[in-house]
Amino acid sequence: MNTFKDLGLNDDLLRAITDMGFETPSEVQDKAIPLLLESEIDLVALAQTGTGKTAAFGFPMLQKIDIDSRTTQGLILSPTRELCLQITNELKAYGKYCKGLNVVAIYGGSSIQDQARDVKRGAQIIVATPGRMKDMISRNMVDISKITYSVLDEADEMLNMGFKEDITDILSHTPTDKNTWLFSATMPKEVATIAKKFMHNPTEITVGNKNEGSTQVSHEYYLVNARDRYQALKRLADANPDIFSVIFCRTKRDTQKVAEQLIEDGYNAGALHGDLSQNQRDLVMKSFRNQQIQMLVATDVAARGIDVDDITHVINYQLPDEIETYNHRSGRTGRAGKTGISMVIVSKSEVRKIKSIERIIKKDFIKKEIPNGIEICEVQLMSLANKIHNTEINPEIDKYLDSINTLFEDTTKDELIQKFFSVEFTRFFNYYQKSKDLNVAEGNSREREGREHVSNSDAARFFINVGSRDGFDWMKLKDFLKEVLELGRDDVFKVDVKESFSFFNTEKELKDKVLAFFTDYKHDGRFVNVEETENKGGGGGRGGNRSRGGGGGRRDRKESGGFRGDRRSKSGGDRKRNSDSDSKPRRFSSEKKGGSDQGSSSSSRPRRSRR
Repeated sequence: MNTFKDLGLNDDLLRAITDMGFETPSEVQDKAIPLLLESEIDLVALAQTGTGKTAAFGFPMLQKIDIDSRTTQGLILSPTRELCLQITNELKAYGKYCKGLNVVAIYGGSSIQDQARDVKRGAQIIVATPGRMKDMISRNMVDISKITYSVLDEADEMLNMGFKEDITDILSHTPTDKNTWLFSATMPKEVATIAKKFMHNPTEITVGNKNEGSTQVSHEYYLVNARDRYQALKRLADANPDIFSVIFCRTKRDTQKVAEQLIEDGYNAGALHGDLSQNQRDLVMKSFRNQQIQMLVATDVAARGIDVDDITHVINYQLPDEIETYNHRSGRTGRAGKTGISMVIVSKSEVRKIKSIERIIKKDFIKKEIPNGIEICEVQLMSLANKIHNTEINPEIDKYLDSINTLFEDTTKDELIQKFFSVEFTRFFNYYQKSKDLNVAEGNSREREGREHVSNSDAARFFINVGSRDGFDWMKLKDFLKEVLELGRDDVFKVDVKESFSFFNTEKELKDKVLAFFTDYKHDGRFVNVEETENKGGGGGRGGNRSRGGGGGRRDRKESGGFRGDRRSKSGGDRKRNSDSDSKPRRFSSEKKGGSDQGSSSSSRPRRSRR
């Protein structure tokens, strides 16, 4: 195994490496650094998140630029503000002994004038997000016409986020004879297209196999009803008392909702998504890095800047829309030589996605069971016992020992231990003793459409203004409705998809929940209208009418046709979404009351010892 000195780095960089405690280069560093130092080449490097890609391009760039010149010579594009700042800070740390080095971060959410001023002082290297960089170029605030090195970091993610045009425009302002280094975790067609367009006979290095998952991460999935997803999340957290995790949701709305629920239930949780200000994001990340937040709920875009080595678990609360994104998620754990676990909570209709992910990452998933209440009680009890066993004794307690011994002079050792641990165990036991089994048996993912045991008189039938031209078939629409409404696999049935509209059934008791949810609901930027129809199974007939929200917008409904007109009346105010458990237990708090994990008990939520 080579050392960093063997790679050909100069003394200033080696001193910084020693200060940072690095001993041996990672595989991508071992392969990339000598190539980039010895030759003026274009490079495509494929390696998983957390393998040290920043150092792989950072050290060669720092060694090759002219520090004595104030001309911008290096440009690094990254997908998010967090990653942009992370790269900038790492380059500054690597170049701490390079006198005169100026690395400037350019990103949205901060003063563009201040950033332009920092560049004008003489920035040899600019690290930028594509949107802000394009803006500054258009305002003539930066000059990248003389750069000699450009880096596209996390290229696949930048393209997934829609930055292809921005990248193309930015690179059009750079010299054609520059060296371009592209670093990516996966190699989709879009990345290959960028490489072909902007690179000249690039050398390619691969750590592992293309798109393959990290060997440091194990993969598990848990099969539950969609409506039990949140309860499953809480049980997984309780079954891992020392969890330090990132929880992924697909949307900003779901991210905020899940984080708020966790906080309300007493967990050390926080949200990270694009609607937060830069200051809010910085505070959340600071708390997470200090492990004051143990469960960080994040969107895929916001999580791109998370570089924390000690994350124990990644929990996929919802699978990503793009299967390739799963690799980026799981790469948040198992970093810097440590092992990690990637968990996926899926409903029955999503099992087929697990098989698709397995083919892409070339790793097998292990199907596991959501632990039951007694198992969680045992785990929590033994965790507490270990913490107490390993606690250092505070000598200040000695002056109280006589009083304590007097109080317990008639208590045996076993009785004392039982009483002490019952303080915690009883709360967990009371909370979980009536908990239901959340696990679902795996079967054919294309379950039988319709429920024969529900008669038309017991079901509500709905019209929805999306159909096959919106990309839905009966399975996709059913999955969509189950997901957004948080319903079980059998709660949506008799789905009938037409070209521009569709019909579906639920039990009548769910009618108010369905109608309330789809008040002023948007999907992909357009309103989704749902109204109750006359229930005639799957056949035609004239439907009933319903007045929405503020009283406007009467529409006639037929199962053989669509809306008469396209007017929508709005309810005003925020809709209130129903959940399967209105009373949520507070976590690890004996003062606050709530329900059991199935909403049937009023016992206190057990207090969890803090990390």
